[in-house]
Amino acid sequence: MSDRSSYTTDDAGIPVPSDEHSLTVGPDGPILLHDAYLIEKMAQFNRERVPERQPHAKGGGAFGTFEVTHDVSAYTRADVFQPGKQTEVLARFSTVAGERGSPDTWRDPRGFALKFYTEQGNFDMVGNNTPVFFLRDPMKFQDFIRSQKRRADNNLRDHDMQWDFWTLSPESAHQVAWLMGDRGIPRSWRHMNGYSSHTYLWYNAAGERFWVKYHFKSDQGVEFFTQDEGDQMAAMDTDYHTRDLFEHIVAGEYPSWTLHMQIMPFDDAKTYRFNPFDLTKVWPHADYPLIEVGRMTLNRNPSDYHTEIEQAAFEPSNAVPGTGPSPDKMLLGRWFSYPDAHRHRIGANYKLLPVNSPHAAPVHSYSKDGQMRYTNVTDPVYVPNSKGGPHADPEVSGPVVGWHTDGEMVRTAYALRAEDDDWGQARTLVREVLDDAARQRLVDNIVGHLLNGVSTPVLTRAFEYWRSVDKELGDRVESGVRAKQDESDPKAAEQSNPARSGARRKA
Repeated sequence: MSDRSSYTTDDAGIPVPSDEHSLTVGPDGPILLHDAYLIEKMAQFNRERVPERQPHAKGGGAFGTFEVTHDVSAYTRADVFQPGKQTEVLARFSTVAGERGSPDTWRDPRGFALKFYTEQGNFDMVGNNTPVFFLRDPMKFQDFIRSQKRRADNNLRDHDMQWDFWTLSPESAHQVAWLMGDRGIPRSWRHMNGYSSHTYLWYNAAGERFWVKYHFKSDQGVEFFTQDEGDQMAAMDTDYHTRDLFEHIVAGEYPSWTLHMQIMPFDDAKTYRFNPFDLTKVWPHADYPLIEVGRMTLNRNPSDYHTEIEQAAFEPSNAVPGTGPSPDKMLLGRWFSYPDAHRHRIGANYKLLPVNSPHAAPVHSYSKDGQMRYTNVTDPVYVPNSKGGPHADPEVSGPVVGWHTDGEMVRTAYALRAEDDDWGQARTLVREVLDDAARQRLVDNIVGHLLNGVSTPVLTRAFEYWRSVDKELGDRVESGVRAKQDESDPKAAEQSNPARSGARRKA
């Protein structure tokens, strides 16, 4: 018998008689329904794509290791962050608004999602390449994503729709300033930072609590494409970022990121000058400097993108002992939303897939049944029981560690503090972080974006939106738009309607 790897089988392992020809009645006759291998191939093909993610549909990633290089055990009991610890990790990078086939180099925030396969179970971080986000309340998240997607009538993305939402949501200004600046188009995934953006809880072995933010700083440096370069790359290679990461790992040029933490003593949050859980704001490094923790290195490409990247499921609710949520409203919304999305998109048993199952920790779960479940509990299938089944052990999980809160039920994002406003941190970014060249690119990027089909009422609001950030910036944006509103590209006009241009040529 030939080597087993040399012949084709069906999914049941049965050798197939042909890779090329269906079973028919004679060479010219009809196909027979009992050609089980043909039916398997056609039916599998019809079902082989899971629904794409709502946001973050286009992305790629790789596996690697995270090694702790500095001692932060005073702040967390999490095994993954103990001195000298090495942990397997999966990283997925993505765009937010584009579909699976969209160009990698469109202007968009980039997702930066991590899964650590720790000995305490899987620990996930869902972040972006920016330290803030557009919103502070999950009630608006669905509307935000829809405003960045496609219109219902013509199925086209629409800048008017985007700016309509942004200018009616002033809390978006800080993130939009990041988006329209240089970091809106990273040169590659290797050349961008990753941030938790959210505030999380850490607690140590003594039960002492701290508020933290994660900063993964690229060891390759932060580099970007200009808008023109991004547009050219989108035309030349729509999968440029995916290709870049894959090929550098193949070449042994493993990208790495150094993890730094901002750590806020628990009680500081009560009196800090703005709400530290507001996702639209950063903590100034002068108040809470970066503390180095360790290094993540990506050194293994996926062997199959569908099984290891497309079906990878990240969720902030995968929080191991020593970590936890904060009162960040967007984080708490995602605590529910992410696993719910995975159950819909992949199936109720998505955590049984090898990429999502714990690699370094046992599973003693009472979950049972459902589609695609291939490992199951045996009797007893309920808890509590007296039959020797697993039971919760507080000595392993540790005590419940969280925070105290009380008050009337309200619909308010956060109680305002002395420096809580929507424009201040965006103003600081524009005036103090960007240099003159970066400010000019910011203006040019905003102007170019606003010239793409934004209606007059929304355009007027957009000018005031940027003046609220910085008057000079808003004035420069308006002047730039007004100067170019009547310009046209003769070549583009000629190409936009072939029928009419052809008629002119005949005339």
